[in-house]
Amino acid sequence: MPFRTSMVPVASSALPFWRRPGHLIRTNARAYVLLNVAAYSLVLVGFALGLLFPELNTARADALESDGTADLVRSVVSSAPLFALLIFAVNLFRLSLATIVLPSLLVPFAGLALFGWWAVETGVTLVQTTAVGWVALIPHALTVLIELQAYVLFLLGAWILGRSWLRPRSVGVQRHRDGYVRGLESIGLLAVPALILLVVGAIWEAYSLLYLVHPLSQWLLGGAA
Repeated sequence: MPFRTSMVPVASSALPFWRRPGHLIRTNARAYVLLNVAAYSLVLVGFALGLLFPELNTARADALESDGTADLVRSVVSSAPLFALLIFAVNLFRLSLATIVLPSLLVPFAGLALFGWWAVETGVTLVQTTAVGWVALIPHALTVLIELQAYVLFLLGAWILGRSWLRPRSVGVQRHRDGYVRGLESIGLLAVPALILLVVGAIWEAYSLLYLVHPLSQWLLGGAA
């Protein structure tokens, strides 16, 4: 992907640790903005496809039933802490690590392509078929904003890894393996704010779905809820 970024080293060791992720984002500001635009746009594309072709949404719902995801959610949904823990675990291991980070460790930028497919599928899944479901989408929209931002940070780390691996001089080193190590360091730095966002997103998603949707439905839909 033809992002042009600064030739400044990935992170300044002179900065305190808590400031390094922000420095890394500013150093790669253009890539960060483009990844944000791509991530949110792909979800919107999937959402539009789900609206235009309801059978896609039905297929996604059937897939979640057949792979056991729906049953797993139903088994913990009555407990907000367990529900939040499940959400966090899925978002961290299945999406952040298995979809974005690990593939990018093997093939440069592979995680970006896999995430793009996931984002479209997620947009399709977000389309609702009931009035209460559309009401639930109001608080859930904030969940999507928070969690996508966490994924964008992992995507930025995957992008920096791929660039550093293929073009080590972009991070001030000569050998490809040194560039790879610099890329790993970048992922580690960006993982800190990403994990915070995933925790916040999981807590909000669990508690809002359990305790906010019903009163909101009663208020907006009245007797129809």
